[in-house]
Amino acid sequence: MADIDNKDQAEMDPADMEDVEEVEEEETGEDENSKARQLTVQMMQNPQILAALQERLDGLNGSPSGYMESLPKVVKRRVNALKNLQVKCAHIEAKFYEEVHELERKYAALYQPLFDKRSDIVKAAYEPTDEECEWKADEEEELTDEMKEKAKLEEEKKDEEKEDPKGIPEFWLTVFKNVDLLSDMLQEHDEPILKHLQDIKVKFSDPGQPMSFTLEFHFEANDFFTNTVLTKTYKMRSEPDESDPFSFDGPEIMCCTGCTIDWTKGKNVTLKTIKKKQKHKGRGTVRTVTKTVPNDSFFNFFTPPEVPESGELDEDSEAVLAADFEIGHFIRERIVPRAVLYFTGEAIEDDDDDYDEEGEEADDEEGEEEADEENDPDYDPKDAAPPAECKQQ
Repeated sequence: MADIDNKDQAEMDPADMEDVEEVEEEETGEDENSKARQLTVQMMQNPQILAALQERLDGLNGSPSGYMESLPKVVKRRVNALKNLQVKCAHIEAKFYEEVHELERKYAALYQPLFDKRSDIVKAAYEPTDEECEWKADEEEELTDEMKEKAKLEEEKKDEEKEDPKGIPEFWLTVFKNVDLLSDMLQEHDEPILKHLQDIKVKFSDPGQPMSFTLEFHFEANDFFTNTVLTKTYKMRSEPDESDPFSFDGPEIMCCTGCTIDWTKGKNVTLKTIKKKQKHKGRGTVRTVTKTVPNDSFFNFFTPPEVPESGELDEDSEAVLAADFEIGHFIRERIVPRAVLYFTGEAIEDDDDDYDEEGEEADDEEGEEEADEENDPDYDPKDAAPPAECKQQ
């Protein structure tokens, strides 16, 4: 074969040889481009490289474009005047939020009688009348008279089989278990305690005092601690930072303080006792040491990390406080005002409705298209293009 190839090559016209060489160079160039594309694809699939690129892009985000530097001095001077106006706007906005806080305090007093009645019903201090218990179901939920009668008989039968429960048992525990943000904090050993939780109240700071709100967790007498109320106070600030006034975006929580829980001996679920075996280096003897260490519990919520005067925290403490602020705000804004809807699960469904299900809809559309193609008498599977993810790179 080698001789034949050499013979053919010798009989070729020199001009033809030049053409061959040029084609080979072009093909080599295409190979290099293909390899470069493959290398790029591999790099973009590397999470470390992607992270480095993202960090680089984040660093570029918001960086000066050079436009401001190119402006004439007289124009820059006027832009500075606009920025000073913006600072004044931020201070006015801060006053706006202070008045919103006053308005919240005013309406909290109007809500409270309703929340107190809710608490009385939950803890069996008040039995609502038939008129108060009447609830008109949605049209799609309405039942026939026969089904209503059957359901009524079943309920009466169940009531005869067990003791008449008082109030609404485990109301707040059920609320907590229904909300992901709160259920993630719950441990199995927390549940027997939270069965004694009777109410959660929000108290705002007095007029003229710095902005703050306090969450009050009211408990009935129990075997775990002697407190009847556990509190958590969040202090807020509604004023622009002098060093960065343009970052102001409404009131922010600055710090929070919990309370001391007077645990009954042996009932503190925020601590656990562990036993460790230690071996003496010299003698080789082994001894058992008992240590008390922190334990995961919802009740750690009442002992948040302290914010030093410098305001500087380590990363772990910052993460804990950020989550704490989110939870405190959520309890104040959503849980307390709409507790019954989280108990029934209706508020959770409303929260879920806020999220789009575009992916599922897209999948359904693709499925419908595939079904239409298969039902087409002229459809030939051989003509169908392979899915995008199956194409070779």
